[in-house]
Amino acid sequence: MQRKFKTYIPLAAVAAAAYLFPGLPPSLRADVRRPAKPAQTGSQGMLMSINPKGEPAGPCPLEHTGVKAEISGFLSRVTVTQEFRNPYQEKIEAVYTFPLPHDAAVDEMTMKIGDRTVRGKIKRREEARAIYDAARDKGYAAALLDQERPNIFTQAVANIRPGEKVTITLKYVETLKYEAGAYEFVFPMVVAPRYIPGKPAGRQGGGWAPDTTRVPDASRITPPVTLPGTRAGHDISVEITLDAGVPINFLRSVTHDVDIERPTPRTARLRLKNKNEIPNRDLVLLYDVSGRKIEDAVLTHHDSRGGFFTMILQPPAKTPAQDITPKELVFVLDTSGSMSGFPIEKAKEAMKHALDGLNPRDTFNLITFAGDTAILFPQPVPATPENLRQAQQFLASRSGRGGTEMMKAIRASLDPSDKQDHLRVVCFMTDGEVGNDMQIIAEVQKHPNARVFAFGIGSSVNRFLLSKMAEYGRGEVEFVGLEDDGSAAAKRFHERVHSPLLTDIRIDWGGLPVSDVYPARIPDLFSARPVVLSGRYTRAGKRVIRLRGTMGGKEFTREIAVTLPDSEPKHDVLATLWARRRVDDLMGQDWEGTQSGRPRSDMKEAVTKVGLEYNLMTQFTSFVAVEETVVTDGGKPRRVEVPVEMPHGMSYEGVFGENRLAQIQPLHARAKMSYGAVGGGYRASRAMPSPPPASRSAQPLDESKPVSLEKMEQPSRKVDPSLLGQSGKVRVQIWLDDTSAQVLATLKALGVEVSKSELSERFVLATVESSKLLDVARVAAVRYISPVR
Repeated sequence: MQRKFKTYIPLAAVAAAAYLFPGLPPSLRADVRRPAKPAQTGSQGMLMSINPKGEPAGPCPLEHTGVKAEISGFLSRVTVTQEFRNPYQEKIEAVYTFPLPHDAAVDEMTMKIGDRTVRGKIKRREEARAIYDAARDKGYAAALLDQERPNIFTQAVANIRPGEKVTITLKYVETLKYEAGAYEFVFPMVVAPRYIPGKPAGRQGGGWAPDTTRVPDASRITPPVTLPGTRAGHDISVEITLDAGVPINFLRSVTHDVDIERPTPRTARLRLKNKNEIPNRDLVLLYDVSGRKIEDAVLTHHDSRGGFFTMILQPPAKTPAQDITPKELVFVLDTSGSMSGFPIEKAKEAMKHALDGLNPRDTFNLITFAGDTAILFPQPVPATPENLRQAQQFLASRSGRGGTEMMKAIRASLDPSDKQDHLRVVCFMTDGEVGNDMQIIAEVQKHPNARVFAFGIGSSVNRFLLSKMAEYGRGEVEFVGLEDDGSAAAKRFHERVHSPLLTDIRIDWGGLPVSDVYPARIPDLFSARPVVLSGRYTRAGKRVIRLRGTMGGKEFTREIAVTLPDSEPKHDVLATLWARRRVDDLMGQDWEGTQSGRPRSDMKEAVTKVGLEYNLMTQFTSFVAVEETVVTDGGKPRRVEVPVEMPHGMSYEGVFGENRLAQIQPLHARAKMSYGAVGGGYRASRAMPSPPPASRSAQPLDESKPVSLEKMEQPSRKVDPSLLGQSGKVRVQIWLDDTSAQVLATLKALGVEVSKSELSERFVLATVESSKLLDVARVAAVRYISPVR
């Protein structure tokens, strides 16, 4: 049954809209001095799409997101369904930017229209885009899933007919976090607004921020945000089935109201209680099995690709001895606008307790950052009562406002460690909402002489950034919700810093035939978390391995018997998990290049090959699905950006400022300019800092002028890497933005021998000398060149 949309906007939203958009019709005006605060109940009005004049234009096409998770032991398999329906009188292309866990292995996408289901295929990102664009322009229903960051994805669905429903289903697998007897399951629900540094450099997506010199894909990671006082037109449901394998002591959601059923002592079923839940904060579920200590475990799988294993090694019992070595601790507090209000007060609470917990022999300093960086003392000072009093006064004077220039604070806090012979511990307290997160991770990698701990403060923090900062900084990350106890978090930080559990961890494999084990460098343990390793093995084997490390200044060793079988059809998900960790290791080789849009070619190709072989979403592989049995009419679809919620507890005014709140609205006018009428201008050279030109298909061809060749620094970006380096003639599929006779004549002049033309779908099959591929790529109308498969 088609869902009914109520076309009204609540009074608070009208007032806020009048404040933000003085050009609104008089009927929608109201006298108001400040934007209304966003409510957190299900009674809010539905946000209508906003046209360039700031006027309501119609309901949003995403109706509902459904999440079903099956948790067994330490693994979860999650299915996410997104239900799109076209409420307009013309066909549309819906574009939705959404989060998933940053370490999830996304390995399946399907598109369902009526009783027809199309399974998505994993392709190189550029090729997937070319297939999608061609299908969309032809009138076929199509879906494209891109990864913008490990925790940000874009779903595009083209040619949804009026009144038609399209359901997209995604599946992923992940390992759960375990600490001190408790497992944690997290499902993120919203992409929070991010601070975008750098100078504007055009626009390739429909987000509220333009691309910049430092974040060349900013317009793809800043989806439009709902107006103050309103909510988006879609809701979310979550169902979790849990089989812990052992009796569950307690089970609770720390963020949402849930209904819980307990069929047996070891199983449970959970559902969100509110059927009209606003997707504006991460769902965090905890369950405790502390009655049974986690056991050493080795899971294996063997198929035609070889053997795979995941190994869970329990942490040692904590020794009572305390490390009394003086520490140099530097606390770094984010005081930017996104932290305004509840988040910064929670961060101050945690930092105040952390300062109170310093040992008298410790030295410390306090740094805050927003648009600029403020440093309390010229250099770290002893933790005397007077110095601590100054720190508390300095802390109390901070408020959330301004941009998030995090890089300055990173360098100010970490650079001194490069010239020191003693350990510098840096603790960041932030929501991590920045667009240049990969650049920041790369900067942390450059400072091996510092320990980096991270506190993620807020309801929808950037877990990818903060987890990676702690990983490469050889520290630990903790996430503190707005309702969590800041003093408890500070106490755990104090204990971890002054008494690490196990450091310098290594594995003696005892001659087992293992390879490609990740993480390549095992992180130190600061709490009772297990060591989780994923690897491959080449043949069967049975050995005793040894877990070694340093605990309380003494050598620690534990022996574990391991058997790797020559046949094991079960646990096929282990191959996917290994591939995901392999991708993570490869990406760590060039975060900075990936951020700038110029990743190292060998790294990009290695990641791409893993994605293609294991059917896995990566930064360089995408899922695409095309329904070819029905062709829609009516020309090109209207592009509609799906708005997202402002995260719970985050301030509109703090993020955007009173004079810039209009940026958060859907930028249909700008999107139309940079995408042509329907967003068709996205090019295979997406990763370049400057925005891609509009599609040639959206521009009339002047046949009196010769077809030009593009002046590209890297025409190889438009050529499938598997074609480069070959000799002789190669069979190729050439995707085109323009299929005119003039373009085909230009290709022929370059030696392209066309064997089959599918001009209606904008590609040709051809043979060409491999030495001519880059010349062909320079033809402006050529979108991408792939091998014929």
